[in-house]
Amino acid sequence: MISEIRDAALWPAGELKIEWVRHHMPLLNALEAEFRQEQPFAGLKVALSVHLEAKTAYLCEVLAAGGAAMYVTGSNPLSTQDDVAAALVHAGLNVFAWHGATPEEYEAHIRRVLEVGPNLIIDDGGDLVARMHTEFRHLIPDVIGGCEETTTGILRLQAMNRAEELTFPMMLVNNADCKHLFDNRYGTGQSVWDGINRTTNLIVAGKTVVVAGYGWCGKGVAMRAKGLGAKVIVTEVDPVKAMEAVMDGFSVMPMAEAAREGDLFVTVTGCAGVITPDHFPLMKDGAILCNAGHFDVEVDVAGLRQMAVKAAPARANIMGYRLANGHTLYVIAEGRLVNLAAGDGHPAEIMDMSFAIQALSARYLVEHPELPRERGTMLHDVPRAIDEEVARRKLAYWNCAIDTLTPAQHRYLYGD
Repeated sequence: MISEIRDAALWPAGELKIEWVRHHMPLLNALEAEFRQEQPFAGLKVALSVHLEAKTAYLCEVLAAGGAAMYVTGSNPLSTQDDVAAALVHAGLNVFAWHGATPEEYEAHIRRVLEVGPNLIIDDGGDLVARMHTEFRHLIPDVIGGCEETTTGILRLQAMNRAEELTFPMMLVNNADCKHLFDNRYGTGQSVWDGINRTTNLIVAGKTVVVAGYGWCGKGVAMRAKGLGAKVIVTEVDPVKAMEAVMDGFSVMPMAEAAREGDLFVTVTGCAGVITPDHFPLMKDGAILCNAGHFDVEVDVAGLRQMAVKAAPARANIMGYRLANGHTLYVIAEGRLVNLAAGDGHPAEIMDMSFAIQALSARYLVEHPELPRERGTMLHDVPRAIDEEVARRKLAYWNCAIDTLTPAQHRYLYGD
C-alpha cells in the first residue's frame, strides 16, 4: 500500500464521518454487499479523482469491496478532508491528497494515481482523463473506460471527442436522470447555501442574490435562495434558460446590470470569466462573491486581487478586497467550489443516488468490453436500465410503490 496524506493519525475522526454517511446511503449499502459477493472489479486498478470527503470515501470502499485496487486523490485542493483521507488509508486504500495542496502538489497527486496504470477512471472535472491523454498515453491500452461526474468534466470530454482525441469509452454519469435531476438541483441547491450560511453567519432573507447560470445547478441555487427569502436575479447566455428563469419568477439581466443590484453573487456556469474586473467597481460595498462551478475560474479572483488597494482576511475562509472607490468586496473560499471548500458538500441521501450511478456505470464498463473505441464515438449515456434501477431502489427504501403498465397499456404506447 502506498499513500501520501497529511496525517495518518487522524483516521478515527475520518472513520466517524464515513460511518455517519454509511447509515444514510442505503443504495451504496446494498451495492457494497452485492459487490463483495460478485467481485466485479477483481484484479482491476481504479484511479479516482472526486472531492475527497466522507461520501466519496464510502464510494471508494464500495468499489474496493468489489475487488478493486483503489488509487484515490481529490478533485479540488480545498475540498479534501485530511481525516477522511487518513481513514481510507487505515482501511487499506491508496490515497494521494491533502487539504490545501499547492497547484504543484495537486498535479503530483494526479500523477501518482495514474502512474499505476489504471483500468478504470472515475473523474470529477476531467483532470484524470486530460492528464492520461498527455503524460500517460503509453498506459491508455490498459484503460477499459471511465465515468465522469460533472457538467464541467463532460464539456471537456465533448471537446476531446469532437477533436477525436478521446481514446477510451467514458460514461456520462452527470447526464443520468438520477444524477442531474437530484444531485445538481437539490444537492447543489442545499449544499451551496449550507456553505454560504455557515461561513458568513449572515441572513439571506431580504438580500438580492445574483445567480449566474440557470442550468440544473443554477435552478437549485435560485430555488433555495427564494425559499430563504431572497430576491433573485439570474444572468444567462442561453435564451431558452433565461426564459425558464423568467417563467419561474426570477428577474433576468446581464451581469453588468446585476452587478449593481446584488448583495450576494453565486456563479454556477461551468464557464470562465463570469464575474470580471469590469464588474467589481460596479458592486455595492460589502457584496459577497462565491462560486459553485467546478473550477475556480468563474470569479476572477486574481483580477480582483490585482486591482484591490488592500486585501485582508475578514473571517475564516473569507477574504476582503478593498477597491480604490472605497468599497470592500468579500470572496468565500478563494472562489473555489463553495459547497465543498466551505462545507461538507451535498447531503448523503443525494450522493447515495449519484454514487450508485457511478458504481453501476463502472460495473457496466467492465461487463461491456464491446463498447465502441473508434475516435469520435467514445461518449456513452448511462443506460436507462441503470437509471431506473437506482430510482426503484430509492423508492423502495422510501416505502413508495408505483404503478406498472398493463400489457394492454404497453401495447398502446409502444405497439408491441
